[in-house]
Amino acid sequence: MPVITLTTEWKSDDVYNGIIKGKLSSMCPGAIIIDNAGRIPAFNISHASFIIRNTYNNYPKGSVHIICVHSEAHENQDHLIVKAKDHFFIGTDNGIFNLILNSEPDEIVKLDHQGISDELEIFAKAASDILSGKNLSDLGTSVKTISERIPLRATIDKDVIIGSIIFIDSYGNAISNITREVFYRVFENKDYRILIQSNKNYTDQISQKYSDVPIGEMLARFNQFDLLEISINGADVSELLSLSVGSVVRIDLATKAASPNRLF
Repeated sequence: MPVITLTTEWKSDDVYNGIIKGKLSSMCPGAIIIDNAGRIPAFNISHASFIIRNTYNNYPKGSVHIICVHSEAHENQDHLIVKAKDHFFIGTDNGIFNLILNSEPDEIVKLDHQGISDELEIFAKAASDILSGKNLSDLGTSVKTISERIPLRATIDKDVIIGSIIFIDSYGNAISNITREVFYRVFENKDYRILIQSNKNYTDQISQKYSDVPIGEMLARFNQFDLLEISINGADVSELLSLSVGSVVRIDLATKAASPNRLF
């Protein structure tokens, strides 16, 4: 059965949920409609792109992903269908497609609104047309490029990596933009410290799981996205250390510390 996912800024009781699900149910009978993520902070393209980038490939090939985040069209930001990696993405050309894919799409179409002004109607109709097997070129105007927004990447100096927190999950774990590959390229077979917020908050080892350290101890691990994650076993590290998106994570050379970094 065809799958349609929704990633939106809306609360669960927002009227827009019922509108778009009703339209999709009417226009795409038999399709499975899934809430991929809701309550994205309003207009936060980076937050939304992180979620979609790390979830879409878990859905079947041919799935349609509707993105209602900062999605109003205006000059130089058209509504698009983007086909890439055997998936279809419907949203607005505000830079989010570039952040999701980080590669060239297979096909891009600027949607022909055909006199429709309701954004949700436009997205639902596009999903219906895709699932009915229509060629994308019949749904609008083919275009060559999408708007680019440069992702925030960790920087490397001599024996130093400086990254930042890009996402905080429901448990308060702070996910950084430091990849496993970058970390081991710089610090393999070297002693290091991973510092967060200040020189007092650090760990000097990479854990495999949260329970590798005692309750209350800070840890660093590479998560399923191969990104360095800062956590506290049994607690919310973002709350205890006042972390937010943009907080700095620094890794440098160091002699192994004598005692673990316990926070409570």
